[in-house]
Amino acid sequence: MRAVQVTEFGGPEVLTPVELPDPVAAPGEVLIDVERIGVNYADTHQAENSYLAPSQLPLVPGGEVVGRTPDGKRVVALLNGGGGYAEKAVAPAATTFAVPDGIDDLTALSMLVQGATAWVLLRKNAHLAEGESVVVHAAAGGVGTVAVQLAKAWGAGRVIATASSDEKRALALELGADVAIDSRAEDMTEALLDANGRRVDIVLDMVGGTTTDQSIAALAPFGRLAFYGMAGRENPKPVELRNILGHSTTISGMWLPHVFRLPGNVFGTALTELFDLVLAGKLKAIPGGEYALSDARGAHEALRSRKTVGKLLLDPRK
Repeated sequence: MRAVQVTEFGGPEVLTPVELPDPVAAPGEVLIDVERIGVNYADTHQAENSYLAPSQLPLVPGGEVVGRTPDGKRVVALLNGGGGYAEKAVAPAATTFAVPDGIDDLTALSMLVQGATAWVLLRKNAHLAEGESVVVHAAAGGVGTVAVQLAKAWGAGRVIATASSDEKRALALELGADVAIDSRAEDMTEALLDANGRRVDIVLDMVGGTTTDQSIAALAPFGRLAFYGMAGRENPKPVELRNILGHSTTISGMWLPHVFRLPGNVFGTALTELFDLVLAGKLKAIPGGEYALSDARGAHEALRSRKTVGKLLLDPRK
């Protein structure tokens, strides 16, 4: 089968098209003929071995695919440790989900990782209450575009989007944000206070560094910052406990694999609710571009440039 492999850690240049033997499903796994592959920021960290879970060489990156099982069922799946950048993949049966009629490949993949991430951040981390203000950093990205829509659908009082260009800010406003500000603001704390007219209740942050530091400083008493990525590849400053106490602040992290350790079928519940919202016309996926599997490098370059919007896909037939 055609695949993309990493034999040395690094940037997009290490993604190499190769021919590999077809994978074989073990007990408890599902073999999938891949129709589309989702590209995530986590894939860029996996390729350079800076992800939360250490990578092992040689590596076929990619954690999510949509396609068909040998009996013809259409499914979307989270993979275990990679293997998605290929024409065929195996996934645990427990993280393989049927795709309802009316849900296209883009939407299935957008809701699987980015959608579920936004759902968990707002429901489990931030515990959004009706009327609260929500800041969505990187609001034109995969998670951000879903989070803006969900926050509005679930009764947020004011959604404040941040993005780096006029086009991205316009997209966030189109999706329901009440205001969109420049993510490159010199003082993000002041920018958020101005945008909301007071301190903010919730911040969803996947940037890191100064953005995180200044967002924490903008939180209202009992405000919550949910941290789920580090696209800026810069660590925030250490948080002092006395400052958390002094402002009744909650700072939480979220790594999607941990959701499967929760009691009950939380991930399945999230995905079902997201698909239902899509089918009801209350939520939509935003296309970010489709690349040939052989140009996975180009997809990573685009994603790391932070110039993309929505969801990026790979087509394994090209």
